[in-house]
Amino acid sequence: MRTALKDVKHKTCKACGEKFAPMFNTTQVVCSPKCALANAPANADKARKAIAQRDRRDIQVRKEKLKSRADHLREAQAAFNEWVRLRDADRPCISCGRHHEGQYHAGHYRSVGANPELRFEPLNVWKQCAPCNTHLSGNLVNYRLSLLQLIGGQQVEWLEGPHEPRKYTVDEIKTIKAKYRAKTRELKRAAA
Repeated sequence: MRTALKDVKHKTCKACGEKFAPMFNTTQVVCSPKCALANAPANADKARKAIAQRDRRDIQVRKEKLKSRADHLREAQAAFNEWVRLRDADRPCISCGRHHEGQYHAGHYRSVGANPELRFEPLNVWKQCAPCNTHLSGNLVNYRLSLLQLIGGQQVEWLEGPHEPRKYTVDEIKTIKAKYRAKTRELKRAAA
């Protein structure tokens, strides 16, 4: 029989409740093999949960690796749009100037298709009601008038002027997504 470890504090057995001195290592929780067998079902549940959690994490990592640049861009755009809607929560629609109970979008003054380099430019994107954004193609005449009052003529001219073409890398897109998710959390915390 093995001797107990030197200077080890006595423990209480998880299975039988008796005091014992650990014989194998300091993390031993049961006093004998018989108690270890009795304690096994409790450990099996913990082990099963740990394995399931590790598997979920592995699946999440694999899914992340399978995402295309377009998938990352779509997620970053969703995070940016959510931030715009929260930033402008107190404002009316940029185009028609009305408050209503309907759905609001993050409406781009210069469209993403025509100016992809302005996709994530906060001065280019404002809260807009769904009818103006979808059915009136952005209601750009009224949008421009509101922008002139909101940000000034010089900024509007800059938006309408030429811009350097921009192709975001996946890492840049991930950074943008993280940045706007953090800003969104900040706005939600401030509103709460």
